[in-house]
Amino acid sequence: MTFDAPNGLERPVRLSEATRAFAWDSLRHKYGQDTRKVMDVSLDDAEGFDEMTPLERYDAAVARIAETAPIRLCEGEKLSGAATLGRAIGHQVPAVRNGAAICSSVSHLTLDFGVVLKKGLRGLRAEAQEALARYTGTEREPFARSCVSCLESFSVWHRRYLEALEGRPEFADNLAVLRRVPEEPARNFREALQSVWFTFAFVRLCGNWPGIGRLDVLLGPYLEADLAAGVLTMDEARELLAHFFIKGCEWICGGNYGSGDAQHYQNILLGGIDEDGRDVVNAVTWLTLDVLEELGISDFPTTVRLSRKTDPALLRRVAEVMRFGGGILAVYNEDLVIEALTKYGYELREARAFGNDGCWEVQVPGATCFQYIPFDALGILQHQTLRDYAEDVDFPDFESLYARFKADLTARVTEICRSYEAAFWYADVPGGDWGWKPQMPCTVVSLFERDCIARGLSYFEGGAVYNVRSPHLGGLADTADSLYAIKKAVFDDRKLTLREFFTVLRNNWEGEEPLRQYMLHHYEYYGCDNEEADAVAARILDDFADACDGMNGRCGFRFPAGVSTFGRQLEWSKGRLAAPHGRHAGEVLAANASPTPGTDLRGATGIIRSYCRADLRRMVTGAALDIRLLPSDVRGEDGLAALVALLRGFVALGGYFMQPDVADAAVLLAAQKDPASYQTLSVRVSGWNARFVTLNKEWQDMVIAQYAKEGR
Repeated sequence: MTFDAPNGLERPVRLSEATRAFAWDSLRHKYGQDTRKVMDVSLDDAEGFDEMTPLERYDAAVARIAETAPIRLCEGEKLSGAATLGRAIGHQVPAVRNGAAICSSVSHLTLDFGVVLKKGLRGLRAEAQEALARYTGTEREPFARSCVSCLESFSVWHRRYLEALEGRPEFADNLAVLRRVPEEPARNFREALQSVWFTFAFVRLCGNWPGIGRLDVLLGPYLEADLAAGVLTMDEARELLAHFFIKGCEWICGGNYGSGDAQHYQNILLGGIDEDGRDVVNAVTWLTLDVLEELGISDFPTTVRLSRKTDPALLRRVAEVMRFGGGILAVYNEDLVIEALTKYGYELREARAFGNDGCWEVQVPGATCFQYIPFDALGILQHQTLRDYAEDVDFPDFESLYARFKADLTARVTEICRSYEAAFWYADVPGGDWGWKPQMPCTVVSLFERDCIARGLSYFEGGAVYNVRSPHLGGLADTADSLYAIKKAVFDDRKLTLREFFTVLRNNWEGEEPLRQYMLHHYEYYGCDNEEADAVAARILDDFADACDGMNGRCGFRFPAGVSTFGRQLEWSKGRLAAPHGRHAGEVLAANASPTPGTDLRGATGIIRSYCRADLRRMVTGAALDIRLLPSDVRGEDGLAALVALLRGFVALGGYFMQPDVADAAVLLAAQKDPASYQTLSVRVSGWNARFVTLNKEWQDMVIAQYAKEGR
């Protein structure tokens, strides 16, 4: 069994052969293909279905799922529970009526699994019963009743697993643990691990894609106590933890998925400080890195919180795992993220507890109803500000042009934010009493979001502590480069007039190849550590943040800024015109907050310096930077030291979030030609990892191009 590493390094072997064989089966589609055998449950025979409210239909669907979904026990598994309905993989509640799905489901959130560890289902059930008694006879009664119903469904599913494990001596340990959790609070590491897994499995069995969050914070205290008491060894704990990650690969199905598999948002966060400012790094932190290094599992986008105070040993360990490639590890600059959140108005304790939403957008886990809204800033510049390079468009100077772009950018942000006022009965109400309109049912996730049960309000209807809709600017580098190219060539160097330039661009550079090459190579753009070019990008982000801040208080959502593309540069390319920095119409351009491919003439350090010249504290939900490294960049002790230095520099210069990956374009090309030989080869795509062979050719070509070093 060979777990692929894109750079040819030999992975260490610490786990037992049985555990490695279990991982091999899971990574090579065995359980994912099994999941697709039963796609959903049917409610065709549900009495009175047509007279039910949407919430009652949802409760009926969850009950039917709990009662009839297939029970799966995998040979040798040390944790039990599985999301066994194929429609859930497609982000839907896997229940149908006359062949149509009952409703969609929820993602981009990280649940509060800690409440299950501390209170158990018994404690949650008591809270739900108390809420039902309090809200009976009010408009909040239906949701409170739904909470009671969904918790009972969870218990039904739990009992079915206990029955399946009975009489199976090979699962005696699993049965003993599952008899207690998640019904009761966890007492030790194995119980805690099983409780988190079983809860996670039920939530996604119901179609949701929840993030897991700070795994070492959740589980570390239990493991440290077990180690101190001598009831568990590190090797035994590593085996158990490995099964958690292996079970999380149960939706791998093989085949071609467009933007790839492993996009189920089951994020993991490691390291950093807790609400009181104490370092949380513990045995679970180190063991998680061991498991990721050995098995190369990419299905849990894992991010490590770094700071100026990070232990050098942890920093080195992160670099050791990171250089295996696969995009398995990313990093936050914890210092800057906490500052960004507190400046935006979050309390310090909440800011210190930050997590991610399943990709990398920042939120307070277990307390945030979150959604991001991406848009293409280059499209605004080309189609609105410059009106498709129309003949009658002219500006006397660069500042006039930029002012028009700023107005158009602000208008787009305003339009986005205003569209979310429709979730409320009122808007612009002094004091903030807007009134939530009914939204899509989602009780199963609401159970594990702080305050929803107590408030008698769903996750989507004001139950969450924080309600966030974050506009995300895409096309940053190409917008900044386009503006910079116009500024330099037209207004500073007077190489040609604006109208002459627009004629060239309308014609997609036809007959103007020397000029195109000049614009490509004469100027150094964002990503080249050019202060003047970087200042344009920083200015765009500041004005964008101002526009977002201006919409806060208009309704019940916060509107913090962020930067991302998540691969949308592919779909956006079809509507983009020729760009002033030498690009043809329809080219696939920059990703996230990264430079345009081929403009990174100063390597990774130049990219980071350009990125960090913006005040990234204003990108409250995040600004993702992709760094592509070759195996030769990180080879040997010198390469490892260079990677550690790169991580230190990212923190010192004020970065926000960085997702490095190590791969060789030659290996990716080989995998493209012979996918059967590279089934477990993983790459970082955008906010997620994917097995390379599950990307379609368009996505594969984009990833390969990001590693090509042919320049511009």
